[in-house]
Amino acid sequence: MEAFNERLATSIATTELERRWQASRELMRDQKIDYLIMRNDEEFLGGYVKWFTDLPARHSYPFTVIFPVDEEMTLVTCGPNPPSDPGPPPWAVRGVKQRLGAPYFPSAHYTNTYDAELAVGVLKTKKDATIGLVGKAFIPVTFFEYLNNQLSGCTFVDATDAIDQIKVIKSPAELELIERTARLQDETIEHLKTVIKPGMRDFEIYAETQYITSLKGSERQLILVASGPSGTPVPFAPRHFQNRVVNEGDQISVLIEVNGPGGFYTELGRIFSVGKPSQEMQDAFGVSLEAQKLSLSMLTPGTDPREVWDANNAFLEKKGYFPERRLYAHGQGYDLVERPLIRYDEPMQIQAGMNITVHPTVVSETVWVGVTDNYIVTETGVGPCLHKTPKEILVV
Repeated sequence: MEAFNERLATSIATTELERRWQASRELMRDQKIDYLIMRNDEEFLGGYVKWFTDLPARHSYPFTVIFPVDEEMTLVTCGPNPPSDPGPPPWAVRGVKQRLGAPYFPSAHYTNTYDAELAVGVLKTKKDATIGLVGKAFIPVTFFEYLNNQLSGCTFVDATDAIDQIKVIKSPAELELIERTARLQDETIEHLKTVIKPGMRDFEIYAETQYITSLKGSERQLILVASGPSGTPVPFAPRHFQNRVVNEGDQISVLIEVNGPGGFYTELGRIFSVGKPSQEMQDAFGVSLEAQKLSLSMLTPGTDPREVWDANNAFLEKKGYFPERRLYAHGQGYDLVERPLIRYDEPMQIQAGMNITVHPTVVSETVWVGVTDNYIVTETGVGPCLHKTPKEILVV
């Protein structure tokens, strides 16, 4: 326990994990599923493993969880062969019966079934089992083919949507951590207001953001930064495209997509202006605020996301801007992008307890601006904005 307290970052309470396990097992009994199996390899979109274990998958090292209906979990991680300890350390796991490991790497093709072999050893103990796949998109063909070939008497079903329906509704313990992430991001914007100046390169703004968010408890960071001259579109850009030098009169678009203590995501996006922003930029930013308010007014329990998507695009086009083509609002939790997606193809309706980020962008041939904030859906609509950063163009 001493090592637990000294080494472990912010952790979810065991009672919260037990709530998740109980809800999952009730679902499994109802659908006659013997095992759930999931596999993630990165924290940004690795919410299934994290939700069941409170442990993150990182850096493309696959992490498999086998969750039985009637006993504790098995973890399969990339580690040494026995008798060495496979990790994570025993003091860091809860609800786990056994930890298995093997030295497998997706970049070494001949190791691509080592973890599947360990999984089969667990799953074959129950004859003719029904196995629910959670997050099929994260399970590679090599892994599934091996399971399917070796477990000929088993039935595989897709349990992803059923788990999603539980996972997207946040408990009070989860909401508290989500609010801490939002505060962390607000504090980071305050820091950036004091350090951004002409002569910096975009990646230096990225580095300042990563440094401050890490100091304040973030464990994983995605930070998009781009600068450009007024009168041109300046969309967010990833690290590979962040070598430009900031000049007087520039727009700087910053999106802070980092998790906070405990691993939950929110995201905060603002536009900075080096000097007074142009009238065109101010007008477009005003439209982005109107678009955000419109979507927020529609985020009530029972709403079909397509209705919100259509309303946003109709509004943007009426104002003379391009419609959204990708995604401008969505759920968040342990995944940076979690259901529901606010767009034309999402079957999940809005529900109370969801954590939704709303980030409309207003785009034309000569301007690109937006605003990004998080809200919790209540029984009557969204609650107060989780972010306290002013909804304005930030002049530096």
